[in-house]
Amino acid sequence: MSLFSKIKEKFTKQKIDEPKEKEILETYDKGLEKTRDEFVSKLNLLGIKYTKVSDEYFEELENLLIMADIGVNTVFSFMDRIKDRVKKENIIDTKYLNEVIVDELFIIYVNNQSLTDKINFAEDGPTVILVVGVNGVGKTTTIAKLAYKYKEMGKSVMMIAGDTFRAGAVSQLKLWSERVGTDFYGKDESDPAGVIFDGLHKAIDNKNDIVLIDTAGRLQNKVNLMAELEKINKVIGRIIPDAPHETLLIIDATTGQNGIMQAKSFKEITNITGIVLTKLDSTAKGGIVLAIKEEVNIPVKFVGLGEKMTDLETFDIENYIYGLFKDLM
Repeated sequence: MSLFSKIKEKFTKQKIDEPKEKEILETYDKGLEKTRDEFVSKLNLLGIKYTKVSDEYFEELENLLIMADIGVNTVFSFMDRIKDRVKKENIIDTKYLNEVIVDELFIIYVNNQSLTDKINFAEDGPTVILVVGVNGVGKTTTIAKLAYKYKEMGKSVMMIAGDTFRAGAVSQLKLWSERVGTDFYGKDESDPAGVIFDGLHKAIDNKNDIVLIDTAGRLQNKVNLMAELEKINKVIGRIIPDAPHETLLIIDATTGQNGIMQAKSFKEITNITGIVLTKLDSTAKGGIVLAIKEEVNIPVKFVGLGEKMTDLETFDIENYIYGLFKDLM
């Protein structure tokens, strides 16, 4: 049975009885609507235009995949794999080829790896999650949504404002902590590592389960940012061994290939363990999920699929494939 068929069976025959699972699926469905309308509708039209596989079909398919922001390099290697399967399996029907396309997109993401898309929680003491990313990608809002998510799970959360020099950054995070109802620590115009040092000690005293740390997003000067993040990491590790347990990079999905360049830059600067893609619902180029995994080999751990506090979802490749291709199923 193809991966396409397995996913189809899971989401059609197997009724989603659990309200929470149904709610998550609906969020993926709604959040990927723009990409689905743009990409899958054109894929369907391509199958109507060409009932049989041909060079012209492949050429239009390639352009369609590039427009979905899957990334040029990823698309080229993907097309080689598709053509190879068409030849080996003697595929002629473009409708059946749609199933093969879904299969291969799934394989691109999974790539025979055991994906660590789950958060690495500390066995003892607070779990420290360092949040990085350029300014304007929704970093502060994402921290608030993560805090809300963990608070709903019954966890005690602390937010630490490590972006100390950007005007309004500390007060903005403090306001979110008040709205969500979490502990907070921050000081304007102070050394970020010093603020984090004091904040972590407060989190230990408070017996917080989760600590979310905001950081500066000044990527223009990589050397300074690298030095700052190195210092922050050392301070965190001295207070809580093996921390930070996660370093999450926030990327705005609407920025497309620019987001991939940010991921490559941050990967050079510090150890990124996962990516949070914000505003995936606001773009028709949801293929960026596949491009990021292929080009920087960092798993997507969360996706923003709406503006509500509950619309930050733990990334699930099967839900993503379903949300993208449900009209083919």
